[in-house]
Amino acid sequence: MSPSASDAVRDLEAALDPVPPGSAGHEVATALLELLTGGAMRVGDRLPGERMLAARLGVGRSAVREGLAALEVLGIVEVRVGSGTYLRATTSELLPRSLAWGLLVGQESTEHLLQVRSGLERQAALLAAGAPREVDLDELDRLVDEQRRSRDDVDAFVAADMRFHRTVARMAGNPLLEDLLSTSRALLRVWAERYVKAATDLADTVDEHAAVADALRARDPRAAAAAMEAHMRTASARLRADPGVARADQP
Repeated sequence: MSPSASDAVRDLEAALDPVPPGSAGHEVATALLELLTGGAMRVGDRLPGERMLAARLGVGRSAVREGLAALEVLGIVEVRVGSGTYLRATTSELLPRSLAWGLLVGQESTEHLLQVRSGLERQAALLAAGAPREVDLDELDRLVDEQRRSRDDVDAFVAADMRFHRTVARMAGNPLLEDLLSTSRALLRVWAERYVKAATDLADTVDEHAAVADALRARDPRAAAAAMEAHMRTASARLRADPGVARADQP
């Protein structure tokens, strides 16, 4: 790190104030975003480490990790395993992206995003049932089986879950719909990975995905839309649930 970069990091550290007690990871991301848009750092500069950020912001390291993960989703920072977190965008790029961050902040915005995603997923399933390719149907079945095998591995389960929904979106044959779904899922993933924990939740998700896959294989648009709508209803309910012991501000 160059001397000027070191100076920028020291300035950033000095400017950090504790976030409000009980804040979730989005409060951490908001605090960092406000500082990063101030121009104190340059593209490629490394942010202070998790331990220092947690101490300065008065939160647990899990809250820092969640906040950084949200900023990484938006392309604002880059997390390099074993190296640290680096500023990825210029100030001019950060300003419009900070508007996108508004989608991630606050219960009301999250609720609106859940509603939008549910409608888009239902439409994707409806369109995907029109003329599905056998190779895509086989891929859905494979992903459902992978989720059944991964119920004790949350990371693998979530990865298969994301691939299942991406496959349905691709099968819809509407690139704009596919892009909108990709964005909405990325914004919600920060919360989704925390909330998919209980074995009953994982079993329910597998059954719901299997119902969608079966309706698509039957080439029944109404049944596929209904199955996806039912899945989105329960999935959204899980995302709205209080994470309890998984609170992001706990160490």
